[in-house]
Amino acid sequence: MLVKTFSASVQGLNAQQVTIEVNLARGIRFCMVGLPDNAVKESHERIVAAVENSGYKFPAKQITINLAPADIRKEGSGYDLPIAIGIMAAEKQVETTLLEQTMMVGELSLDGGIQPVKGVLPIAIKARELGYENLFVPIQNVREAAVVNRIKVYGVSHISQVVNFLNGKEPLTPYEMDTRKEFFDHQSDVEYDMADVKGQALVKRALEVAAAGGHNLIMVGPPGSGKSMMAKRLPSILPPLTLSESLETTQIHSVAGKLNKDSALIASRPFRSPHHTISQVALVGGGTNATPGEISLAHNGVLFCDELPEFQRQTLEVLRQPLEDRTINVSRAKYSVEYPCNFMFVASMNPCPCGYFGDPHHRCTCTPGQISRYLSKISGPLLDRIDIHCEIQAVPFAQLSQMEPGEPSSVIRQRVIAARQIQAERFKDCKGIHCNAQMTEKMLHIFAEPDAQSLEMLRMAMERLKLSARAYTRILKVARTIADLEGSEKVLSQHIAEAIGYRNLDRGDWAERGI
Repeated sequence: MLVKTFSASVQGLNAQQVTIEVNLARGIRFCMVGLPDNAVKESHERIVAAVENSGYKFPAKQITINLAPADIRKEGSGYDLPIAIGIMAAEKQVETTLLEQTMMVGELSLDGGIQPVKGVLPIAIKARELGYENLFVPIQNVREAAVVNRIKVYGVSHISQVVNFLNGKEPLTPYEMDTRKEFFDHQSDVEYDMADVKGQALVKRALEVAAAGGHNLIMVGPPGSGKSMMAKRLPSILPPLTLSESLETTQIHSVAGKLNKDSALIASRPFRSPHHTISQVALVGGGTNATPGEISLAHNGVLFCDELPEFQRQTLEVLRQPLEDRTINVSRAKYSVEYPCNFMFVASMNPCPCGYFGDPHHRCTCTPGQISRYLSKISGPLLDRIDIHCEIQAVPFAQLSQMEPGEPSSVIRQRVIAARQIQAERFKDCKGIHCNAQMTEKMLHIFAEPDAQSLEMLRMAMERLKLSARAYTRILKVARTIADLEGSEKVLSQHIAEAIGYRNLDRGDWAERGI
């Protein structure tokens, strides 16, 4: 007897339907075709044990299973449940009436329990798109799948629940969730607040400018000056995620298997902080089975690289293209996928190997040559993509001992939102441009053209401070953001002056002077 059940395969961030055809014939043999990987092939042993330990009979016949379409590689253990149901239906232990309306996914334990799997959200989206009425997922993944409306999502913990439902013996209640309420209830949840930061007014101003314009930022300062502390608080002043951004971000984390079992939607901007020993593949994505990397997990949020010169140079260089294109194409012999990676890049570093170059309270033991080699670990093309260079000093005890909290993130966020709204109106007719950091050269001449006085100031700064040529456009973009924060339609000289102050690493004499 031939029976068909339905599941899905995740390719990149999208799912594709997989039809599981099960045929029973005379003989004793198990054959699975359709490009299954080892995890799928091993399902036979799990399914036999799960079916028999759940009180059902596993057929002693020749079983042929085809996973269609046959030219797409099937990966993971999520096909256990639909294969088991297909075998039992072919043996007439399960009614086939509802199978055409049902998609299912789940890994089986030897006792018949159903374990969670990755990529349930894109599978749920595909099931709704194809018009399925029912979707069975592991109970741990039910909230993730229930984000998708107009489809009945059932969370199950044992194969017997699915069998009894299909046979009409045990009704199940579909899991329902108000997606918008879930999103807006957690939209303002922040773990860290800028009010915790004592002093560091100049650095907090730089973070505000970076958040307002979507600019990449690097902080340079001695150990213990608060670089990591302030970077962790950057998401709290960024504009809240929109619902569409939240769905896209959740989809990426679902495919990567990074969603908490109690999470339905990622309502706050992600903050990813990989260790400096990270590999290129872990950063950009890929691997034996295609998986999003850290840059995609930081999509719509912040990617923070602490101690930037400690990262391998080859690893840092792979960031250049994603920072420019805001997508990453991963091509391997067996697959080619595209992941979004529109993130703010924030980095921190010490000014020298010992960490105390320019520190008034500690003596630096590094030679100019050592400092130069240390800084040269960050290539010019990568530094070119960082708009704001911020120098930071340790907070004096007098400020550190003050009990008064600083300005809270909620107040700073309102100024950032106001500046982003100005930019949204400015770029409403520019496809793919949403903030000042994304402006092209042509747009700079339209929206950030300085007046004669500002242009002369910029010329003098570039000559006297030995600023590199690449600093010119970065200064204009940052100046445009500063003007937006002040509600100014034009870029004025004071905006240019502040933006020039954020290009310290471009100065030709930086390694020869004190901070």
